[in-house]
Amino acid sequence: MPKAKLVITDFITGDLSPELNILGDLATVEALDAYNEDQLVGRIEDADAIMLYHNLALSRRTIERLTRCRLIVRCGVGVDNIDRDFAKSRGIPVANVPDYGTEEVADSAIGLTLAMTRGIAYLNSKLRDGTAEQRGPWMYTQVEPLHRLRGRVFACVGMGRIGTATALRAKALGMDVLFYDPYLPDGWDKAIGVRRAESIEELLRNALVLSLHCPLTPETRHMINAARLALLPRGAYLVNTARGAVVDTAALPAAIASGQLAGAGIDVLEGEPPRADDALVNAWRNPGHACHHRVIINPHSAFYSVEGLMDMRVKGSHACRRAILGETLRNVVNM
Repeated sequence: MPKAKLVITDFITGDLSPELNILGDLATVEALDAYNEDQLVGRIEDADAIMLYHNLALSRRTIERLTRCRLIVRCGVGVDNIDRDFAKSRGIPVANVPDYGTEEVADSAIGLTLAMTRGIAYLNSKLRDGTAEQRGPWMYTQVEPLHRLRGRVFACVGMGRIGTATALRAKALGMDVLFYDPYLPDGWDKAIGVRRAESIEELLRNALVLSLHCPLTPETRHMINAARLALLPRGAYLVNTARGAVVDTAALPAAIASGQLAGAGIDVLEGEPPRADDALVNAWRNPGHACHHRVIINPHSAFYSVEGLMDMRVKGSHACRRAILGETLRNVVNM
């Protein structure tokens, strides 16, 4: 009996032993290392299962060419880069791996929070760059006033797995955790000992740190924009480890320059890699702009640890194995 075909569209290259250890008796495994859909043409149509990461999207024009696909698994949490509805219309389940990087992303969100609220990143950047006059005094006074974190509000948008893990870490620091998630049933706040905001406006008006943990949907696209940044207390901090387009990052340089935001920790951007005209990235790279010292940008790496990346690969491979064998699928998001 011929083997099935598994295609890994992007991100994973080189040694495929994690996938082959799980699927090698059932399927061939091919990693395409693609960065756009055009690079998939003629290479994916006969796949029995597909593993997709985040370097590209699968739209209708690719999905409609699939002739025998039994599963598309997004090796990650967000599924905004797959046309899930069209896949459903073709009878193709789409699943994700919702639990692969919970700890890593939560740790990263708290790491960005501490780096900013304790002045760590600012002082490291300020005291290293420029002339002696530009660097200023070798003193804590450059970050005055910093306040104790205990009792200050850590505000979460979204209280799923990662939001909850982050909230518990912030709570361990003694922060007052407030969250907004209109889709979460009543009682979650009581279960983990945090407070619930009835509206995003209420959340924003109370936040020292605003940490984003929601999926990208039409409702959440550019949810954090200039108007909503203006609702934050002056000198608040923004952390985004969710999806880049949840924030209108074009509004951040002005918010940082004016002091409305004291800092922003950004792990995800709407375009990755960023475009040459990305306003936030250009301000961050400009030594003359306030963003240069007050913004931290990482290349969508909050998920990463050796263990977390292996979880993505192993869990995604097991999902494909279940699909090929006709077993019950888990974490399906479109059926």
